[in-house]
Amino acid sequence: MLAPTQYFLCFALFSGAVCSTLLTQTASGAEQYRVYVGTYTRGSDSKGIYQLLLDGKTGKLTHVDVTENSVNPSFLAISPDQNYLYAVNEINDFEGQKAGAVSAYSIAADSGKLTFLNQHSSRGGSPCHLVVDATGKFVLVANYSGGNICTLPIQKDGSLGPSSAFVQHTGSSVNAARQKAPHAHSINLDPKNRHAVVADLGIDELRVYDFSAADGSLTPNAVPGIKMAPGAGPRHFAFHPSGKWGYVINELNLTVTAMKYNQKTGVFEILQNISTVPEGTKRKGNSTAQVLVHPSGNFLYGSNRGPNTIAMYGIDQKTGELTSLGYQPTGGAIPRNFNIAPSGKFLLAANQDSNNVVVFKINQKTGVLEPTGHEIDVPKPVCIQFLPIGGTP
Repeated sequence: MLAPTQYFLCFALFSGAVCSTLLTQTASGAEQYRVYVGTYTRGSDSKGIYQLLLDGKTGKLTHVDVTENSVNPSFLAISPDQNYLYAVNEINDFEGQKAGAVSAYSIAADSGKLTFLNQHSSRGGSPCHLVVDATGKFVLVANYSGGNICTLPIQKDGSLGPSSAFVQHTGSSVNAARQKAPHAHSINLDPKNRHAVVADLGIDELRVYDFSAADGSLTPNAVPGIKMAPGAGPRHFAFHPSGKWGYVINELNLTVTAMKYNQKTGVFEILQNISTVPEGTKRKGNSTAQVLVHPSGNFLYGSNRGPNTIAMYGIDQKTGELTSLGYQPTGGAIPRNFNIAPSGKFLLAANQDSNNVVVFKINQKTGVLEPTGHEIDVPKPVCIQFLPIGGTP
């Protein structure tokens, strides 16, 4: 699908919300990307999954297409071969079940246009996050209101088969309003594709599972997980490119937890907890959302809803610990998600309640975000994924 001059960056393994992507240089030396934006369609003007074009030299965004007739295609993931896109349908009423769904699409090589293939139940309500494993054989899904996870096999034509593995979480935690039951909020695979890490907001825990790429099975790890602080509310997770460290952003207490990770055993050890907001910021009414590590491994970013900022951190390359670099306003309201272009040059913030996607340039030396002046209107944006456009070297 793409030109031979490609550099693989396995974002599906290094961060929760980011799919595998390929960085392709065009003849001019500027990267060009298709940008797919998942949205909420219920109660909004959104029509489905939006396709944009990002100029990798200037950061300018333009509208290209929209794939309609999909309900709440909120979170997206792209297969390692770049031929297929998968979207959760974040609902609780799929085909008479108290469950959501996952939809499969093929991606046209020439235009990036999506063609619907099929859809299957996620086996739990409000699926809110998914990833494709490194072999491209399975989709792994986290169901928020269901408090469970599942895998769905990918067929040879890119379509999905019915769920082949399912795990139900149990338990609760101290926040009576948000933690009466488990809420699986994200699922990620480690760089070796051996362990699945699930951030469960409802039980204040990262659950770790042995993942089999042979059959898609999920088995509790020998050490089944690690507890966060009571009331933290772990939401999204990102691995460092080295695989030595992991970072979870906690929705309820507005912190990031840095952890050491043993790639052989799947065991975490907490190193540090650091705030995502300046000292004195109120917790009530505010929450975090996404967390990502820069492709260089030198910086980490996390979004704050309410303050509407991106918290920026430097990563100590010897210890994995974080140092605050400040806070950048996102140019909109409720940055539910953001993503970093595979080149590492730009960060795109999806502001859900102000219906816009805003582009920031990343200073490669300092990690600080710099406004580009570029933004685009997209109704209720929830997730951003990149697909490079091939070019002649």
